[in-house]
Amino acid sequence: MRVRSLGIALAATAALIALPTTHPPAAAADTPLSQGKTATASSEEDYGTAAAQAVDGDSGTRWSSAAADDQWFQVDLGATASVTQVVLNWETAYGKDYKVQISTDGTSWTDLKSVTGSDGGVDTLDVSGQGRYVRMLGVHRATQWGYSLWEFQVFGSTSGTQPACGTANAAQGRPATASSTENAGTPASAAFDGDTGTRWSSQASDPQWLQVDLGSVKDLCKVELNWETAYGKDFQIQASADGQSWSTLKSVTGASGGTASYDVSGSGRYLRINGTARGTGYGYSLWEVAVHTGSTGTPPVQGGGDLGPNVIVVDPSTPDLQKKFDDVFAQQESSQFGTGRYQFLLKPGTYDGINAQIGFYTSISGLGLNPDDTRINGDVTVDAGWFNGNATQNFWRSAENLAIKPSNGTDRWAVAQAAPFRRIHVQGGLNLAPNGYGWASGGYIADSKIDGTVGPYSQQQWYTRDSSVGGWTNGVWNMTFSGVQGAPATNFDSGPYTTLDTTPVSREKPFLYLDGSTYKVFVPAKRTSVRGVSWPADAGTSLPLDQFYVVKPGATAATINQALAQGLNLLFTPGVYHLDQTIDITRANTVVLGLGLATLVPDSGIDAMHVADVDGVKLAGFLIDAGPVNSDTLLRIGTPGSTADHSANPTTMQDVFVRIGGAGPGLATDSVVVNSNDVVIDHTWIWRADHGSGVGWDSNRADYGLRVNGDDVLATGLFVEHFNKYDVYWNGERGRTIFFQNEKAYDAPNAAAITHDGIVGYAAYKVADSVTTHEAWGLGSYCNYTADPSIVQAHGFQVPTTAGIRMHDLLVISLGGKGQYAHVVNTTGAPTSGTDTVPSKVTRFP
Repeated sequence: MRVRSLGIALAATAALIALPTTHPPAAAADTPLSQGKTATASSEEDYGTAAAQAVDGDSGTRWSSAAADDQWFQVDLGATASVTQVVLNWETAYGKDYKVQISTDGTSWTDLKSVTGSDGGVDTLDVSGQGRYVRMLGVHRATQWGYSLWEFQVFGSTSGTQPACGTANAAQGRPATASSTENAGTPASAAFDGDTGTRWSSQASDPQWLQVDLGSVKDLCKVELNWETAYGKDFQIQASADGQSWSTLKSVTGASGGTASYDVSGSGRYLRINGTARGTGYGYSLWEVAVHTGSTGTPPVQGGGDLGPNVIVVDPSTPDLQKKFDDVFAQQESSQFGTGRYQFLLKPGTYDGINAQIGFYTSISGLGLNPDDTRINGDVTVDAGWFNGNATQNFWRSAENLAIKPSNGTDRWAVAQAAPFRRIHVQGGLNLAPNGYGWASGGYIADSKIDGTVGPYSQQQWYTRDSSVGGWTNGVWNMTFSGVQGAPATNFDSGPYTTLDTTPVSREKPFLYLDGSTYKVFVPAKRTSVRGVSWPADAGTSLPLDQFYVVKPGATAATINQALAQGLNLLFTPGVYHLDQTIDITRANTVVLGLGLATLVPDSGIDAMHVADVDGVKLAGFLIDAGPVNSDTLLRIGTPGSTADHSANPTTMQDVFVRIGGAGPGLATDSVVVNSNDVVIDHTWIWRADHGSGVGWDSNRADYGLRVNGDDVLATGLFVEHFNKYDVYWNGERGRTIFFQNEKAYDAPNAAAITHDGIVGYAAYKVADSVTTHEAWGLGSYCNYTADPSIVQAHGFQVPTTAGIRMHDLLVISLGGKGQYAHVVNTTGAPTSGTDTVPSKVTRFP
């Protein structure tokens, strides 16, 4: 972002003039309470200037923000402390006016010091206050750049008062599992039943483990073990937030069995005894395990509150309203991998003469209960001027719950993937192509009414669900409709259209609205055999905002999980959230709603989010961005082996996008795994990056895009691209997909790298050989093997050949001759050839 010549100029000037003397930092003998602790910020200039680098003790690394005011940096000290001094070592881009604040909960802040007219360098501030969180809140920058700190140091002392350790056994009666059991009479649960006459025992081998699920993340202070004759000599007591990543609370060697008590310090939802060496020739055997928890005095998480600095709420009388849209667009127009995130919320009313241009990570939504409550006499526009008229990279943005009367009769929405157009009333036509009709690769419309004609023109593919259109003209390869009044008839043998009269199951995305002056979230009801829009007579439930933890940048994963454990829903405000533990959703009907493409980044190889095998969870409107350490699964819905029937109240995943690489190095074995039955996946783009930062065959390796293990799962609007192995692997019975768009990985180095089981290339969409019933409509796979254009992929689709498998309207395409397909599905369908980018089709298989 910055030109470093300023630093050179300052260095040269130093020989001619005397610069002001800065205060020295605190005594070197003192280690800052902040060093190495969890740090977060309102924004980060790029992935090389992360918040953690201002508390790493290295004055050669730094945090820097986006180039805007009202930015902040904060550190979690890990415990309540008495803070006496804060030292800010500014880089060239410093804060002229700022506040240093303290908080006990990371939500309510108290000023420790207000600074005006700082000249940068090192600011040493003597302060007095108690809290766990300390932050710098920037008010005015001194330069045109952002805020940048080499180091942010907090000095003081932690509280000498230790929390009391409770006497209750938090593990008694909780679900337990083990690596093995000796026999049916010694199950894992017997060690947690409160009965010293029953026991768990393992097989006679090392290592073995026993674990218990405490139900929510708890502060752990003591573990008591009552060993049977077969005891553990060497073992660890470990804790985990997610049951996968474990931290050791206590390592024990040379134990002699009997009853032993161990003081521990840490937190977790899961606790396990991990045995590495037995004390006898038998296995491990425990009569009882007791787990005690303490109270840290942390107050409960409060629901409701304001929506944070990156939610821009306006009404028709807002001064300089057009400028607000223009300013955000100027920042976001080409910021494809930046950290800025913004949500415009328009109060009900009529807005005249507005052109809201929507850039990356920007969402615009009306706050009425129905789209026609918020009317724009003007435009909501996406175009591709930033990319020379090419709209194929207009990702990650959205429009929702508005009425638009276009200024010239037709609105332009020239988007690619991950850009939903939901619940919109267009009082005119809709043009889905960029100005000049350059390349375009989109897109998705749902629950919308377009009075005029929709013109996709150069759009390669598009899916429209449960809507109404005045007409639809042309299209390129794959235009799919379900439940759309006015949709064209199917003509896939000679044209691009696949049309289903209804959508079998749908539930519209939850949305924020105003009931008078009170914010609420409307959660639409499930519909079956759907045709047309759901409004104005919506069926569903309104939830007040105080039933949501309003998550703002800087919130910790521990606080998010605490809120969930309290029974709160989640409303993520725009921002980038680094996670040091998996977000764990265990309660039925939990709503997780993101604004402004809120982005979750799992650090240190953890999974980003797990959803239990429960009814009716709603996931909507956020992006999961893989971290640089490999995650096993970025999003998991349902536990492995889930069997419950959720048909009456399915979990839904809507406008949830997943990215591996592009914004920086990212790694994941599985991107999304669906284990629960009856899940509805309604519009997702699961993308292993083919451009951007950290991109390469192994640099952003991700083997699988979507794995479906649950039965009766429905996908409506499925976009999955570029994975090293299968993009979609469907292992559940009675699965259905309406519309699928795919590109194979551009960067496959050669045919050998993607050859398996004697087959060249992993299918874009694979239905497991064991599956007997599956159906899909409107599927396209494209190859663009730029690293080795000689690759001939065996097929785009691979399915069992049985009566219960029915595939409708499939195509494969070679993009400009960069690689080819030998067949469409299995060994059926003509090969692609040449450089003409002409699809090969199969209208029905088998």
